[in-house]
Amino acid sequence: MLTDGLYTTLSATEIGERVGQGEFTACEVVEVALALIAERDGAIRAFTDVWPGRARAWAAEVDAAVAQGVRLPLAGVPIGVKAGEGPDSVQNRRLAAAGCVPIGATSVPRGRTAWRTYGDTDRGPTLNPLTPAWSPGGSSAGSAAAVAGRLVPLASGSDGAGSVRIPAAWCGIIGFKPTNGRLPARDRAGLNTPGVLVRTPLDAAAYLHAVASADAPAPLPRPQPQPLRVLWTPTLGYAATDSAIADTARRALTRFTATGQCRIVDHPVELHDPAPAWASLRAGTRDAVTDALISANAQRLRSAFEQTDLIATPTVPHPPHGHDGPGTRMNVALTWAFNLSGHPALTLPAGLTPRGEPVGLQLVARHHADATLLNTAISMSAFTPPLL
Repeated sequence: MLTDGLYTTLSATEIGERVGQGEFTACEVVEVALALIAERDGAIRAFTDVWPGRARAWAAEVDAAVAQGVRLPLAGVPIGVKAGEGPDSVQNRRLAAAGCVPIGATSVPRGRTAWRTYGDTDRGPTLNPLTPAWSPGGSSAGSAAAVAGRLVPLASGSDGAGSVRIPAAWCGIIGFKPTNGRLPARDRAGLNTPGVLVRTPLDAAAYLHAVASADAPAPLPRPQPQPLRVLWTPTLGYAATDSAIADTARRALTRFTATGQCRIVDHPVELHDPAPAWASLRAGTRDAVTDALISANAQRLRSAFEQTDLIATPTVPHPPHGHDGPGTRMNVALTWAFNLSGHPALTLPAGLTPRGEPVGLQLVARHHADATLLNTAISMSAFTPPLL
């Protein structure tokens, strides 16, 4: 029998395995998830809408397929769906084809402010499960809160400037943005890439395996030669990163290098601030100045990746702000360069600052080296445990 306590400890891949083996049914899993949302989401406000009827019907279809011997790697996994996408987006359709059960829409900002690191519901703002006084980040706010609050083990998001990675970092979980183009962009500029929020890197790998296009399937990560070369930069040459944030992220990386699985290489990464280029693309006003900035940063990243396998940075240059907003601070300073460049990027929980604030460690790989990125995250996760 599946209990609330057991459900909240299981990853998406573990649920898929157990449902596939007949240990419990997708319908049982969905009933537990619905009950937990009804009981606990009032204190988090991760969901803007819950779909009990449709979820039960989807779960019954999964159980019928499993009974017929169909192999579904994520059979019966309840997932949160970022509001604005809906279950019919490309990534959510492919997750459902792998056995996932969309269970409800998760909160996003509603355009009431110039900043987007919050979630809005008719019950008030989405709260960070680590500390309710903090914003959960955004724009995939509810997806991060739902996963961190253990209401679902996996939630879809999208990342146009850091909108998967920032909330994952502030909620103490994992956020993954694949290489741009692996999935159709959600904006005309090609910046907003579908992504996922999970509690384990194995679940991020299972997500990529499920959503990669049929003509370019994504294998699950495999062992690779070690040690990897990792280039550490706390600022990318322009960000005003808090020293406590940088120190916490660097310590997490150092714990991993001590195992001998990677080594830090000394090579500078000095990018131009991507703000004007990002804004120009987003507004549809691309010009020669924008192209020159993008080209210059692309060349500097190519040079860096000639010397390294991964670039590591803090995910966000400062701790979570409150529900009154970030003020003049730039939440996206260390993330949006890789929406412009298209590199795959992932955030792992790095630990807490001396003041108890969550910090993310961002890892960035070469174009299409998503498997290298996920391999490293799987190896590193033993040294960067979730904060919840």
